[in-house]
Amino acid sequence: MLLQIHPENPQPRYIKMVVECLKNGGVIIYPTDTIYGIGCDIYHPEAITRIARIKQIDPKKAQFSFICSGLSHLSDYAKSVDTPIFRMLKSALPGPYTFILDASKQVPKMLKTKKDTVGIRVPDNKICQMIVAELGHPLMSASLPMDGDVEYFTDPEIMEEQFGNLVDIVIDGGIGSILASTVIDCTSGAPVLIREGAGEWDSLNH
Repeated sequence: MLLQIHPENPQPRYIKMVVECLKNGGVIIYPTDTIYGIGCDIYHPEAITRIARIKQIDPKKAQFSFICSGLSHLSDYAKSVDTPIFRMLKSALPGPYTFILDASKQVPKMLKTKKDTVGIRVPDNKICQMIVAELGHPLMSASLPMDGDVEYFTDPEIMEEQFGNLVDIVIDGGIGSILASTVIDCTSGAPVLIREGAGEWDSLNH
Protein backbone atom coordinates (compact mmCIF):
# COMPACT_ATOMS: atom_id res chain seq x y z
CA MET A 1 0.00 0.00 0.00
CA LEU A 2 1.40 3.40 -1.01
CA LEU A 3 0.52 6.10 1.53
CA GLN A 4 1.22 9.73 0.67
CA ILE A 5 2.18 11.72 3.75
CA HIS A 6 3.01 15.42 3.56
CA PRO A 7 6.73 15.90 4.39
CA GLU A 8 6.26 19.28 6.11
CA ASN A 9 2.81 18.79 7.66
CA PRO A 10 2.31 15.04 8.14
CA GLN A 11 -1.39 14.17 8.46
CA PRO A 12 -1.94 12.89 12.03
CA ARG A 13 -4.53 10.31 10.92
CA TYR A 14 -2.01 8.76 8.51
CA ILE A 15 0.69 8.73 11.20
CA LYS A 16 -1.77 6.89 13.51
CA MET A 17 -2.49 4.43 10.71
CA VAL A 18 1.23 3.70 10.29
CA VAL A 19 1.73 3.28 14.04
CA GLU A 20 -1.24 0.87 14.29
CA CYS A 21 0.38 -1.16 11.52
CA LEU A 22 3.73 -1.20 13.40
CA LYS A 23 2.08 -2.19 16.70
CA ASN A 24 0.46 -5.11 14.90
CA GLY A 25 3.85 -6.36 13.72
CA GLY A 26 3.82 -4.60 10.34
CA VAL A 27 6.81 -3.63 8.21
CA ILE A 28 7.03 -0.21 6.57
CA ILE A 29 9.25 1.66 4.10
CA TYR A 30 9.58 5.26 5.19
CA PRO A 31 11.54 8.46 4.48
CA THR A 32 14.42 9.76 6.60
CA ASP A 33 16.70 12.77 6.12
CA THR A 34 18.91 10.53 3.94
CA ILE A 35 17.85 7.41 2.03
CA TYR A 36 14.51 5.66 2.60
CA GLY A 37 14.58 2.98 5.27
CA ILE A 38 12.72 -0.24 5.97
CA GLY A 39 11.52 -0.51 9.56
CA CYS A 40 9.35 -2.14 12.21
CA ASP A 41 8.61 -2.02 15.94
CA ILE A 42 11.73 -3.11 17.91
CA TYR A 43 9.56 -5.40 20.06
CA HIS A 44 8.20 -7.54 17.20
CA PRO A 45 10.72 -10.34 16.50
CA GLU A 46 8.66 -11.73 13.62
CA ALA A 47 8.71 -8.33 11.87
CA ILE A 48 12.49 -8.12 12.35
CA THR A 49 12.81 -11.59 10.80
CA ARG A 50 10.69 -10.44 7.85
CA ILE A 51 13.03 -7.50 7.22
CA ALA A 52 16.08 -9.78 7.40
CA ARG A 53 14.39 -12.04 4.83
CA ILE A 54 13.64 -9.10 2.50
CA LYS A 55 17.28 -8.05 2.74
CA GLN A 56 18.38 -11.71 2.45
CA ILE A 57 20.56 -11.51 5.55
CA ASP A 58 20.86 -13.43 8.81
CA PRO A 59 19.13 -11.38 11.56
CA LYS A 60 22.07 -12.11 13.88
CA LYS A 61 24.52 -10.54 11.42
CA ALA A 62 22.35 -7.61 10.38
CA GLN A 63 23.39 -4.03 11.02
CA PHE A 64 20.11 -2.65 12.28
CA SER A 65 19.81 0.76 13.83
CA PHE A 66 17.29 2.37 16.16
CA ILE A 67 15.39 5.38 14.90
CA CYS A 68 14.67 7.65 17.88
CA SER A 69 12.70 10.89 18.02
CA GLY A 70 15.32 12.57 20.21
CA LEU A 71 18.14 11.96 22.66
CA SER A 72 15.69 11.22 25.49
CA HIS A 73 15.66 7.55 24.36
CA LEU A 74 19.42 7.36 24.59
CA SER A 75 19.72 6.26 28.22
CA ASP A 76 17.08 3.55 27.64
CA TYR A 77 18.90 1.72 24.87
CA ALA A 78 22.56 2.73 25.20
CA LYS A 79 24.92 2.64 28.15
CA SER A 80 25.91 6.03 29.48
CA VAL A 81 28.30 7.99 27.28
CA ASP A 82 31.10 10.38 28.22
CA THR A 83 30.36 14.10 28.23
CA PRO A 84 32.40 14.87 25.04
CA ILE A 85 30.54 12.11 23.14
CA PHE A 86 27.18 13.32 24.46
CA ARG A 87 28.06 16.87 23.36
CA MET A 88 28.85 15.58 19.89
CA LEU A 89 25.55 13.66 19.72
CA LYS A 90 23.71 16.76 20.86
CA SER A 91 25.28 18.97 18.22
CA ALA A 92 24.82 16.41 15.41
CA LEU A 93 21.26 15.27 16.07
CA PRO A 94 18.70 15.42 14.62
CA GLY A 95 20.78 14.89 11.49
CA PRO A 96 22.17 12.43 8.94
CA TYR A 97 24.33 10.41 11.35
CA THR A 98 24.26 6.92 12.89
CA PHE A 99 26.16 6.62 16.18
CA ILE A 100 27.29 3.17 17.31
CA LEU A 101 27.06 2.94 21.09
CA ASP A 102 27.25 0.20 23.73
CA ALA A 103 23.82 -1.40 24.02
CA SER A 104 21.91 -1.37 27.31
CA LYS A 105 20.00 -4.35 28.70
CA GLN A 106 16.77 -2.94 27.26
CA VAL A 107 17.83 -3.61 23.68
CA PRO A 108 16.01 -6.79 22.57
CA LYS A 109 18.51 -9.68 22.39
CA MET A 110 17.70 -10.30 18.78
CA LEU A 111 18.89 -6.81 17.87
CA LYS A 112 22.22 -6.85 19.65
CA THR A 113 25.29 -7.49 17.59
CA LYS A 114 27.94 -9.90 18.84
CA LYS A 115 29.79 -6.85 20.10
CA ASP A 116 26.74 -5.82 22.15
CA THR A 117 26.37 -2.48 20.37
CA VAL A 118 23.45 -0.53 18.93
CA GLY A 119 23.28 2.07 16.17
CA ILE A 120 21.31 5.16 17.21
CA ARG A 121 19.79 7.50 14.64
CA VAL A 122 17.66 10.68 15.03
CA PRO A 123 16.73 11.72 11.48
CA ASP A 124 15.84 15.33 10.75
CA ASN A 125 12.57 14.28 9.15
CA LYS A 126 9.10 15.19 10.42
CA ILE A 127 7.33 12.04 9.21
CA CYS A 128 9.90 9.84 10.86
CA GLN A 129 9.91 11.80 14.12
CA MET A 130 6.11 11.82 14.37
CA ILE A 131 5.91 8.06 13.81
CA VAL A 132 8.45 7.37 16.58
CA ALA A 133 6.83 9.88 18.97
CA GLU A 134 3.39 8.30 18.42
CA LEU A 135 4.83 4.77 18.75
CA GLY A 136 6.47 5.70 22.07
CA HIS A 137 9.75 3.82 21.45
CA PRO A 138 12.28 3.50 18.63
CA LEU A 139 11.78 1.97 15.22
CA MET A 140 14.10 -0.81 14.17
CA SER A 141 15.54 0.27 10.87
CA ALA A 142 17.69 -0.97 8.01
CA SER A 143 18.56 0.43 4.60
CA LEU A 144 16.70 -0.83 1.57
CA PRO A 145 18.54 -3.39 -0.55
CA MET A 146 20.29 -1.07 -2.98
CA ASP A 147 20.51 -3.00 -6.20
CA GLY A 148 19.54 -1.41 -9.46
CA ASP A 149 19.41 2.22 -10.46
CA VAL A 150 19.04 5.29 -8.29
CA GLU A 151 15.29 5.68 -8.87
CA TYR A 152 14.76 2.27 -7.35
CA PHE A 153 15.70 3.50 -3.87
CA THR A 154 14.73 7.19 -4.12
CA ASP A 155 11.26 7.02 -5.70
CA PRO A 156 8.51 5.67 -3.39
CA GLU A 157 6.33 4.61 -6.35
CA ILE A 158 9.10 2.35 -7.64
CA MET A 159 9.68 1.06 -4.08
CA GLU A 160 5.99 0.16 -3.95
CA GLU A 161 6.35 -1.77 -7.24
CA GLN A 162 9.44 -3.59 -5.94
CA PHE A 163 8.48 -4.25 -2.32
CA GLY A 164 4.71 -3.66 -2.11
CA ASN A 165 3.97 -7.37 -1.75
CA LEU A 166 6.67 -7.80 0.94
CA VAL A 167 5.87 -4.86 3.24
CA ASP A 168 2.61 -3.47 4.63
CA ILE A 169 2.99 0.25 3.90
CA VAL A 170 5.29 2.26 1.63
CA ILE A 171 5.18 5.89 2.76
CA ASP A 172 5.53 8.43 -0.01
CA GLY A 173 7.14 11.45 1.62
CA GLY A 174 8.74 12.72 -1.58
CA ILE A 175 11.90 11.70 -3.43
CA GLY A 176 14.61 10.36 -1.11
CA SER A 177 18.30 11.17 -1.02
CA ILE A 178 20.91 8.92 -2.62
CA LEU A 179 23.34 9.38 0.29
CA ALA A 180 23.17 7.19 3.40
CA SER A 181 23.93 8.45 6.91
CA THR A 182 27.47 8.95 8.18
CA VAL A 183 28.31 6.15 10.64
CA ILE A 184 30.45 6.94 13.70
CA ASP A 185 31.59 4.36 16.25
CA CYS A 186 31.68 5.79 19.78
CA THR A 187 32.32 2.55 21.69
CA SER A 188 36.05 3.01 22.21
CA GLY A 189 35.79 6.40 23.93
CA ALA A 190 36.99 8.41 20.93
CA PRO A 191 34.71 8.71 17.88
CA VAL A 192 35.84 6.69 14.85
CA LEU A 193 34.47 7.28 11.35
CA ILE A 194 33.15 4.00 9.90
CA ARG A 195 31.38 5.34 6.81
CA GLU A 196 31.23 8.86 5.44
CA GLY A 197 27.78 9.67 4.12
CA ALA A 198 25.45 12.66 4.17
CA GLY A 199 26.69 14.01 7.52
CA GLU A 200 29.90 16.04 7.62
CA TRP A 201 32.60 14.31 9.65
CA ASP A 202 35.12 17.18 9.75
CA SER A 203 32.73 19.62 11.39
CA LEU A 204 31.92 17.06 14.12
CA ASN A 205 35.45 15.94 14.77
CA HIS A 206 36.78 19.30 16.00
